Amino acid sequence: MAVQRFPIELGHIMLFARSVGDPNPIYSDEEYAADSEVGHVIAPPTFVQAGAQFDPDWPLRPKIGEPWFGSGRNPTGTPRPEDGGGSGGGGGMARGLHAEQHFEYHRHLRPGDVLRAETRPGKTWEKEGRRAGKLVFSEMITEYRDQDDELVITARSVGVRTERPPEAAADAGSEGSQ
Repeated sequence: MAVQRFPIELGHIMLFARSVGDPNPIYSDEEYAADSEVGHVIAPPTFVQAGAQFDPDWPLRPKIGEPWFGSGRNPTGTPRPEDGGGSGGGGGMARGLHAEQHFEYHRHLRPGDVLRAETRPGKTWEKEGRRAGKLVFSEMITEYRDQDDELVITARSVGVRTERPPEAAADAGSEGSQ
C-alpha cells in the first residue's frame, strides 16, 4: 500500500468503531475523551486498515468500468490465477491466505492527523505442511507517518501460500479430468 494522503476525521473514526461493533465512547464522544487519560478522541486499534480506501491501486477497491473483487460470474469477479489473475503472494489471491496482522503503536491516532503509508517487503520463510506441501510465509511492513513525518504505527502483515509437491499437483489435475 502506498497512500499519499489519509486524513483522520472524527466521523470516519466513529463509523469505523461502529462497523467493528465497538461502542467505546473514546472513539466518538469528545467530552468523554477530554476527561480520559489520553485527553482526546482516538482511533480504534485496527483503524489504519481503512487507509486502503485512499489507495487508488488497492486491489479490493472497485474501479469504474473494470471487474472488481466480488463482481462478475467467477467467485472473485476477477480472472482466476490460472488465467493470469491474482497475485499468489500470500495475501488472499490464488493459493495465498492472510495469516497474521500485528500493529505497533508509537502513539494514538487522533482526528486531524494526516497519514501517509509506505509498504516494503519483510522476511520470507518456509515450513513443510502435512497435506499442502511446502508453505511459504512472507511479511509486508507498512509504516504510517503523520503530517510531521513522525512514525505513528508500524503494521506487519504475514501471508502464507502453498507450493504443492509436483506429485500432488499432478494428482489434483488428473482428478479433475475424470
